[in-house]
Amino acid sequence: MSLLVQLNRRALILGALLLPAVGMAATPNKPLIEVWKDPSCGCCKDWIAVLEKAGFPVKLNDTGNNGVRAQFGMPAKLGSCHTARAAGYVLEGHVPVREIERLLREKPDAIGLTVPGMKVGSPGMDGPIYKGRKDPYSVLLVRRDGSTTVYQQYS
Repeated sequence: MSLLVQLNRRALILGALLLPAVGMAATPNKPLIEVWKDPSCGCCKDWIAVLEKAGFPVKLNDTGNNGVRAQFGMPAKLGSCHTARAAGYVLEGHVPVREIERLLREKPDAIGLTVPGMKVGSPGMDGPIYKGRKDPYSVLLVRRDGSTTVYQQYS
């Protein structure tokens, strides 16, 4: 085999081996999402699985969420079964990944996002037990004064 063919083959193999690393370098790093939930809550685990599938690293605290919700300034009336924090924003309840990514991209002056209660059809509340049911719900942007606006409507 000629030296030129050997060099080209080596370059091709090296390039193929480096492609995954180049792809990873081109993908922006997603921030850690730290989650507080009750140890026995299954829907919270399902929401976390959705986050991880979307590439978010997750740190889990099975200590309940009422205390941290108050500490982070999320009004109790907007509460749900878990509270999370990402890049300084609070995520309360079953917030879809699409809206989390939008929040992180737009960086509004806000406490964060909430899907109050436990809306069937929202991420983590969409398993087989619900038999395809999808209730309409709103993702709310929570301003620093506690007021809200509809950030995204799901129907």
